[in-house]
Amino acid sequence: MSARVLVFGEALLDDFGDRLVPGGAPFNVARNLAALGLPTLMVTRVGNDPAAQTLREEFERFSLSTEGVQHGPEPTGRVTVERDGAGGHRFHILAGQAYDHIEAAAAFDVMRAFSPNVLYFGTLAQREPGARAALKGLLDGAPEAEHFLDLNLRDGVDESVVFAALQRADILKVNEDELQALFSWYCHTCPDTLDMDSAAVEAEARAMMHNFSIQGLLVTLGERGAMYLGADGARVADSQAFKPAHFVDSVGAGDAFAAVFLAGRARGWDMPLILARANAFAGAVCGIAGAVPPDLAFYEPWRQAWGLA
Repeated sequence: MSARVLVFGEALLDDFGDRLVPGGAPFNVARNLAALGLPTLMVTRVGNDPAAQTLREEFERFSLSTEGVQHGPEPTGRVTVERDGAGGHRFHILAGQAYDHIEAAAAFDVMRAFSPNVLYFGTLAQREPGARAALKGLLDGAPEAEHFLDLNLRDGVDESVVFAALQRADILKVNEDELQALFSWYCHTCPDTLDMDSAAVEAEARAMMHNFSIQGLLVTLGERGAMYLGADGARVADSQAFKPAHFVDSVGAGDAFAAVFLAGRARGWDMPLILARANAFAGAVCGIAGAVPPDLAFYEPWRQAWGLA
């Protein structure tokens, strides 16, 4: 099985204070997918400024088509990244960015030509009505594609946006904090713990899946691995910790995980193998600065080991 993945959302620059680095969760996922050999098209919007040229060069570096890149008068997206000194980070999201204004008609045209069977989307690029309408058009226009929602709760994303997104998701990916937020909104009897080994937590997670007709819930647990719950009753956990020799930061680790998950689904790997490989790759990304490697040779051992070359 192969897959053609359409990625919708923000391509932007992460401002670390001393440098600007291409980022945005959807763009991180799109670049990783392309480097792992999956046909990938990104729908986004940038400005007419030097930052846009930096992003175009990054599309070229990863051999990603720019057919889905719209241009407008708004500033190219940027977020400031604050590090906490322990490898963690906090994002400060700016308002009024180009990706907030993705246009529906142009997005639909490139989607129809590309004909994806997987559609990846998050929530940040749904802050404004225009971009939300563009995403709705894509989801409506690709009903047979698997809809993968990477929640990525950020400033400016309210519960109404999340609720609408959950209604369109087939596969939902969250971290523990995001799962806790979902429980606070949608649980009838919220468990006292977020321990994924707890029967109460699993029961509430499955109830939420049922209410939103979600077929698969993917929960990333940092150094404790990840868990997948399927609507068919499947429960798969991988608790292996993959620490790089020199931990740098966790920026982009979740996006790396999502990309390998999608690649594994496309190649027909079973779920235990998908989780193990996604955890390993996400751990390796924690050994580099930023969300994706500066040298594409980083991907070659993974491609060779996984038969993706």
